[in-house]
Amino acid sequence: MRESRQSGQLGIQKGFHASASARTAFDYKPQQSRSTSHARWFISGLLVPLIGGVIAYAMATREGTGQAAISLDDLPPIEIQDVAIPAVMPPSLLGDTVEFVVRRNDTLDRIFRQLKLNLTDLASIRDVPGVQANLDQLRVGDTITLVHEEGLVQQLTRRISETEILSVTRVDEGFKSEVIETPVAVQEVHAEGTVDSSLFAAARAAGVSPELILQMANDIFGWEIDFALDIQPGDKFNLVYEQKYRDGKFIGNGRILAADFMNAGTLHRSVYFASKDGQVADYFAPDGRSMRRAFLRAPLEFTRISSNFNPKRRHPILNTIRAHKGVDYAASTGTVIKAAGDGRVSFVGMKGGYGRVVILEHGGGVSTLYGHMSRFAGIRAGQRVRQGNTIGFVGSSGAATGPHLHYEYLVNGVHKNPRTVLLPTAAPISDGYRAEFASSSGQLLSKLDRAEAATVASLP
Repeated sequence: MRESRQSGQLGIQKGFHASASARTAFDYKPQQSRSTSHARWFISGLLVPLIGGVIAYAMATREGTGQAAISLDDLPPIEIQDVAIPAVMPPSLLGDTVEFVVRRNDTLDRIFRQLKLNLTDLASIRDVPGVQANLDQLRVGDTITLVHEEGLVQQLTRRISETEILSVTRVDEGFKSEVIETPVAVQEVHAEGTVDSSLFAAARAAGVSPELILQMANDIFGWEIDFALDIQPGDKFNLVYEQKYRDGKFIGNGRILAADFMNAGTLHRSVYFASKDGQVADYFAPDGRSMRRAFLRAPLEFTRISSNFNPKRRHPILNTIRAHKGVDYAASTGTVIKAAGDGRVSFVGMKGGYGRVVILEHGGGVSTLYGHMSRFAGIRAGQRVRQGNTIGFVGSSGAATGPHLHYEYLVNGVHKNPRTVLLPTAAPISDGYRAEFASSSGQLLSKLDRAEAATVASLP
């Protein structure tokens, strides 16, 4: 009986030591997380009943056979292994998270005041080296994410480029900043469509965004085609362009790399070329001629044309046959009007039935007139302007039935149809880039041709 009691005490002591060994294997530390501590006590709790069960079963077996009670020394050793505990993630920053979308005229000071955040924190954040330049230039639509606790800023993050995020975090001594890289993967894709009711409807049917079609119209073919007047059913487009992905998620379209546009049976082609030395980056025709010309076919982004060039047009107000020596672009009041080409402002002011007018002299006897403006864009007579500069805004001043731009193109004082007048040709790419351009453009045009051929082959 004494031997049995001693064996029991020995079992308790060894069980205690085994449990202690288990705790040692876990290397328990008070400062570790509560979830880790619970996991280790849970596993230790599983081991103790297991040991007790083995002892009870062995003693019961010996008693049934009339043998002496078993000693723990007779049991095979129980191996207690280190148990892998999942690493505990660092705790999230405490506080409330606010995502603020920047609006027009917003500043960081205004944002902090609106969100009732600590302005001293804002001053400290601005003092962190390299931070102020990346925070003060806010763009409409930007998102600034702030984590704060009762107004005290814990973290501020803002995307500063397509591949970088600025993160400012509170630390013991104030704030620290880091720029986090978020690389973008670029994939080349192909799309083509045929115009039926409108160019935008054709683009939508082909899965092409309106922004991409505007890029094609304004940045590539805008010097050759008037996309308000010249587009007709049966016209076709064929594009190779970039799509951007971050972490496998589509984030937007990139640049058009090559484009075809078939307009009224005439094929227009263009490729994007960027020289290795970074000195050239633009769109060119296959023969190396720049797509940019001295004049745009249309001086604004428009929706439709209300009046074409017509020398026998009946004036809608005077009800008389009067040559309409230009083109009317119907657009909403306030639509931006762009200079069709580089030039000098020769007149800005009121001019009879034209209402508010700007006249530009472009050299070589060429001038352009822009009428019925609602207001001017801060220009003055004698000022030099560049192609694409804003010179005014669409309106209905003068003898106008509704808001539109009246546009005239004159050569030595003689009116020419802006739609069909032959515009000065662009200079070809310089000889120093000719070989590099030929190699690059050849590859892009081959991709365009293969994609188009594959689409044709797939048709029933």
